[in-house]
Amino acid sequence: MRLRSAFRTAGRGFPLWVYLSALVLVPTIGVIALTAFLVRSAVAEAATATSAEAAVRAVAQLDAARSSVEHEIIPVLSLAVLRDPAAVAATGLPSALVQAQLAQSEGALAQSQQVTDDALASVPAGSVGAEVAERAAAQLAGVRAGAAGRQDTPQDTYTGYLAVSDMLTAAQRDAASAARGDEVSVGTNRATRDVELVARLARTASRAIPLFLSTQTTLSGTDGPALDWRAAWRTYTDARAQMDELTQPALVAAWDAVRTSETLTAVDDVLAAQADDASAAPISILQVAALVSQNTDRDAALTGLLQTAVGNAQAAAAADHEAADGRRDRTLLGALGALLAATFGAALTGRSISRSLRVLAGQADRVSRGELVEVEGGGPREVRTVSTALGSAVASLRRIQAQSAAVAEGDLSSPVLEQPLPGPLGEVVHASVQQIVESVRERERLQFALTHQATHDPLTGLSNRAQARVLVNAALHRAQRSGAMTGLLFVDLDGFKSVNDGFGHAHGDAVLQEVARRLLATVRSGDVVCRLGGDEFVVLVEQVAEERDLVELAERVVAVTARPIDIGADQVWIGASVGVAVARDAGTDADVLFAEADAAAYRAKGHGRGRAEVFDEALRAELTARAELEAAITAALRNGEMQLHYQPVLDVATSRLTGYEALIRWNRPGHGMVPPDSFIPTAEATRLICELDRWVLNEATRQLAEWRAEDPAAADRTLAVNISGRHLAEAGVVDDVLAALAASGFPAELLIVEVTETVLVDDPAAIDNLAALRAHGVSIAIDDFGTGFTSIGQLRSMPVDTLKIDRSFIASAEAGNRELVALIIRAAHTFGLTVVAEGVEEVDQLELLRADACDLVQGYLLSRPLPAAAVSSFRDGAHAPVV
Repeated sequence: MRLRSAFRTAGRGFPLWVYLSALVLVPTIGVIALTAFLVRSAVAEAATATSAEAAVRAVAQLDAARSSVEHEIIPVLSLAVLRDPAAVAATGLPSALVQAQLAQSEGALAQSQQVTDDALASVPAGSVGAEVAERAAAQLAGVRAGAAGRQDTPQDTYTGYLAVSDMLTAAQRDAASAARGDEVSVGTNRATRDVELVARLARTASRAIPLFLSTQTTLSGTDGPALDWRAAWRTYTDARAQMDELTQPALVAAWDAVRTSETLTAVDDVLAAQADDASAAPISILQVAALVSQNTDRDAALTGLLQTAVGNAQAAAAADHEAADGRRDRTLLGALGALLAATFGAALTGRSISRSLRVLAGQADRVSRGELVEVEGGGPREVRTVSTALGSAVASLRRIQAQSAAVAEGDLSSPVLEQPLPGPLGEVVHASVQQIVESVRERERLQFALTHQATHDPLTGLSNRAQARVLVNAALHRAQRSGAMTGLLFVDLDGFKSVNDGFGHAHGDAVLQEVARRLLATVRSGDVVCRLGGDEFVVLVEQVAEERDLVELAERVVAVTARPIDIGADQVWIGASVGVAVARDAGTDADVLFAEADAAAYRAKGHGRGRAEVFDEALRAELTARAELEAAITAALRNGEMQLHYQPVLDVATSRLTGYEALIRWNRPGHGMVPPDSFIPTAEATRLICELDRWVLNEATRQLAEWRAEDPAAADRTLAVNISGRHLAEAGVVDDVLAALAASGFPAELLIVEVTETVLVDDPAAIDNLAALRAHGVSIAIDDFGTGFTSIGQLRSMPVDTLKIDRSFIASAEAGNRELVALIIRAAHTFGLTVVAEGVEEVDQLELLRADACDLVQGYLLSRPLPAAAVSSFRDGAHAPVV
């Protein structure tokens, strides 16, 4: 009955043709989608080719306009010469000939202007470069008016024409870039690149002659700077050399014909001779006229070459368009054929499968009605397999029927009862249940392991930072209910870095594991030890009776940590500075308790390390004052309270002013001028120091750039700026320096970044950033050399240009101090470094430094750090240095 009910239920499903139709429809949709994608891609390629062709056409139109604009320059310059009495007198030409030449130049100018107007008007509205052509026409009208009214000098007129030409040149480059791209074929890209090369050659060729002619005649009333025609000549020769990069054989052949033609060589030979001999005499007026005529022929030849290159590029783009259309058509035809083949094949296969399945379905229906018929089937292998399976089921049913009959008849000894039924369901279900139970248990084990990994340190097995915060929060909540005190010990290892540096990280890991074991053995059974990361641990202590108990525990931690640690054959020593914080009220949260314990540990380190300190009201007041100072520094940057003073740096040998060191000062409202030592350490403890560094960089480079503009003598003066180690370790410090230089226009080669010795020794990231700054032209100086741990031998491998000797060595009266200073100077010079002596306050000190060949000095003897307003008087000699 169940089998029959199942077949009846199955009969209410969808017929086979629905499923076969779905099997055909799904790939058909995929084919259609793929075809649509390919067709869309082909259409996009065709559109790209059309755009490239239009862009190349725009290159030609814009180049024609640009060439016409530049051709106006020669008749304009000729008129300027012919209308200038002094220039006409210098030529020695008869007046009648001058008047004839004047009329000829006026006609040439009118013709050139008409050609230019036609070229600009030929750029179709709405096309690439149309907007630039309109703006160029408007700007050109102003240039012509200034030249016609003689309000502008020839140099100004030429500069005006050049500005219009540059506008068209920029638009021409943009059009060429639009014609090139990732979606354009390699052939079109190469052809477009050839157009750019030829256009650049034509552009540079047309600019050299007007500049050259402007140097052949001196006009009266012209006192502006001479235009450098040799620079234009060098640009032209560079463009001519780049023509070797042409890729199209036909264009290369055309260029070979133009390059060797008399039209090109005649002009180039004259300019080359004048360029090679700076003392060459100006050419005669007849030679000028011939050169102008030859230049016109040369420009025409180069214009023809450009038209050839443009035609090739347009042909390549048109070929791309045709190829894209062909791919589109082939894709559509192929997809149509595939769809027809798939539909026909599906129809044949469906007919065969349907016939076989109808036979099998009829037999299955009879079985569902209780008729245990013989099952036979043909058709595909899968249908035969189903027929075989159904036959086996019928055989099993016959066996059950036989066993049922034997039982019904009471024949319990019948051999049929001895035959087991296939697939004992009970055993399968039981095995399945056991497998499910085992799977659940395995999932619980994995879940516990993952939870442990997320909350514990993998190296020591202690709770990690995130879990420590959770545990402290929970302990504080319990203390809130019970009213008991909760303590937190912040353990910061002393000397751990030297273990890593001296023995390697494997030894460092072993040290951390041993410290964890010792801490666990030292604390009470209910206390919790956590590792925050690095060499920092915390101990959470609940139910604290007296603060003294926490101090005693902290002292035991210091003692057990100070014992030597054996690691293999090596023995290392470290220590611990412990900060103790106590939560006595319900208002304390975990973050506050962590901050208080950390601050106490910091004070322990400051008091000599290897000791314990308790967070008290004095430390709380110190933290409050630090937070207030940080807020005040932030407000000072925002409100413009920070100032820069500039201490001059002088050359020892000549007493010449060579540069300045920028030093920050804070004019704090209500406090007056705050010395840097009072706020820089607080800023260095946070990211505020980076903000201060950025402000100093921007303000100092801006000020030096302003002085350079005001005083030509300040053009080579350097600027030294201190940058903190924290800022140098950040990835963005190079961008900060380059952004300040770009915003101010101050040259990178005049900027000196001063760093401390510890930055160069301790921080590889800072060294990499300093090397990157040097690659951009910025100089690097070691500040306060001699107070750190840098050896003289290390200087050869450091990214350093300047060494600044600390003022303590300059001011010291010890017997061997002068020899030490002299040794440092000689060693620095050996490595090619510049030496600056700081803190020079006495004439004798300056004389000794001069005798030791020190390069530069700064100090109160020469000048105190000056506000920006006072630096000008120093430059003018009001504060002359002692020599």
